[in-house]
Amino acid sequence: MILLDGKKLSNEIIENIKEEINSKNIEIGFAVIWVGNDEASGVYVKNKLKKCEYVGIKTELFHLDENVSEKELINLINELNDRNDINGILLQSPVPKHINITNCFNAIDYKKDIDGFSNISVGNLYLGSPYHVSCTPKGIIKLLDNYNIDLDGKNVCLINRSNIVGKPLFHLLIERNATVTMCHSKTIDLKEFTKNADIVISAVGKPNFIKADMVKEDVVIIDVGISRIDGKVVGDVDFAEVSKKASYITPVPGGVGPMTIAMVLENILDTLREE
Repeated sequence: MILLDGKKLSNEIIENIKEEINSKNIEIGFAVIWVGNDEASGVYVKNKLKKCEYVGIKTELFHLDENVSEKELINLINELNDRNDINGILLQSPVPKHINITNCFNAIDYKKDIDGFSNISVGNLYLGSPYHVSCTPKGIIKLLDNYNIDLDGKNVCLINRSNIVGKPLFHLLIERNATVTMCHSKTIDLKEFTKNADIVISAVGKPNFIKADMVKEDVVIIDVGISRIDGKVVGDVDFAEVSKKASYITPVPGGVGPMTIAMVLENILDTLREE
């Protein structure tokens, strides 16, 4: 069994980005919009800004009151779209219920859409020519590539159908010639699908949900789930048991999570490379 060490790879990517920015004296700006005071969002925003500052990306945080109107939020996005010193924009989710987040994502200039959530970004991904790819799916593909895990012809069981992970990842996988089955909360007899998969990717947020009897020998496991049990962070996969059957497996923490942050930085830098 080989651990898919996302923390190690993400550190290498981040150091390479820092070196490129410093050696080429690159000036690049990144705006993060955070609406309200969701505690988890606050942690994510802090981590993103910290890594950006580390590599030399100039950051601006726009922390808006939870009662801000959708119109005011979109006006801010439009102002950032027009600023030449802002190369990337990220709207942290979730937002308060009175705001339609899809409208807000679609207001972001697709060239500055670091998360790749706008309709234009999603459409480009669907057509096989993405400008920016959603950071978690992109990080998963990069992690598989780093360990030379070939997707060509492989049966992949993807347990997630969200706009953030499942749907974009589905398209990235089929572009690599994988045969993908997308499962979800309404799937009947999930074990029937996981048991026959060469690669199982789970992002359901249920601790220790994937058991050893649900997978075959030498399976590749990508665990995107994050849960807390008695103060300990765990994934969707019963790591102690499933790791005995897996050929490759991501740890939680230290697997997919760090790769997501690294891909945020890479997407920001790519706004310059693609001009």
